[in-house]
Order: sequence, then structure tokens, then C-alpha cells
Amino acid sequence: MSEAENQMPEDRASEKIDDVERHNSKMAKKKLARDKIMAGKTDKKGLIIVHTGKGKGKSSSAFGMIFRCIAHQMPCAVVQFIKGGMDTGERNLITANFPDLCQFFTMGEGFTWETQDKERDIAAATAAWEKAKELIRDDRNQMVLLDEINIALRYGYIDPAEVLQFLRTEKPPMTHVVLTGRNAADDLVEIADLVTEMALVKHPFRSGIKAQIGVEF
Repeated sequence: MSEAENQMPEDRASEKIDDVERHNSKMAKKKLARDKIMAGKTDKKGLIIVHTGKGKGKSSSAFGMIFRCIAHQMPCAVVQFIKGGMDTGERNLITANFPDLCQFFTMGEGFTWETQDKERDIAAATAAWEKAKELIRDDRNQMVLLDEINIALRYGYIDPAEVLQFLRTEKPPMTHVVLTGRNAADDLVEIADLVTEMALVKHPFRSGIKAQIGVEF
């Protein structure tokens, strides 16, 4: 074996040490920068949070936050605007185990193509919005999820201007309100503090696979 070949393991070890040191130095600088940013973030407020887009996960993500509230013993509430009487895992789990922490109201009668009755849809959405206002005004609730309200707003079942005005003027300062559903109105996106748009890349429904328990509901 040549002298150069004898030196190769040592060279590789030295390169590895140099790479680790460069990485550690880079991460140390990143931490300093991050700590500086975080030091300036001292405010707290109740957020208006919007989950929209064509992709799956809008309600699922919102319920993730509801379960966080429950885990932290934070009173919260859910109003479902569109979903009807079909059993869902989230509702069953919350109503069976955490009714003292999370009030749950399913006030829709199903998707619009199932009801085929606009007046009933408007009446159901109106009742759901009245319940939502009641729950949001109660400042004991630290988060209120308005599931699929964006659909009710899009179809004009409730007045978008009234919803925006209420959120601006009557929402308690420390209450989080989460609004889900496709096609969130531009004005709602404008006043929101946090907006996430779920992008559709692939969906099994397009391949002939139906909604499945544990994934969809």
C-alpha cells in the first residue's frame, strides 16, 4: 500500500471533523439569530385562524388545535356548519370524554348537494352562526372552531359582512377563532392573523377510493 493510501483514512477523519465543526458553527449562528427574533415576540392575542384550499386536512388540522386545548385544560368549543348527523371520530371522542372542556354542536344537515333545500340550509347555517356568536362571546372559551363556515359564507347562507364585523368588534381579545372550508373570502383572509391554504396534490377519491374511517371521519 502506498504512502498516499495510508494517509486516506486520516484525511477522511479530518474532513469529517471539519464538516461537523462547520455544521455546529452554522447552527450556533442560526440559534443566535433565532433567539434574537424570538426575544422580540412578546405579545399575545386571540388569533383569527383560517384553513382553506382544495386539499385535505383543513378540519383535521383545526381539530388538532382543539385537542391541544383539551390537553392543556383550556375550555373550547366546536360548531359544525355543514356536516350532518354522520358519526365522526373527533365528535365521538370529544363528546364521550371531554364534554366539560369542549362544547360540541353539529348544526348542519349535510352537504349542500345532499339536502337540496336552500331554505333549510340557510336556516341551519343561521342557527349555527347564532350559536357560534354565543360561544365566542363567552370569554371562558379560549378557542372556538367554526368548521366549514367558509362554505356557508360562500353560498350566502350567512352574511359575510356580519361575520367580519363580529370578528373585528365582538371577539374577546384573547379568544382564538378558527374558520375552515374551501374558498375563504378575500376579506376574511385579509383580517385573519394566520391563514393556511391546503394544496391538493393527490387524492385517493380520484382513483375510485371512497372516504375511509380513520382517514376522513
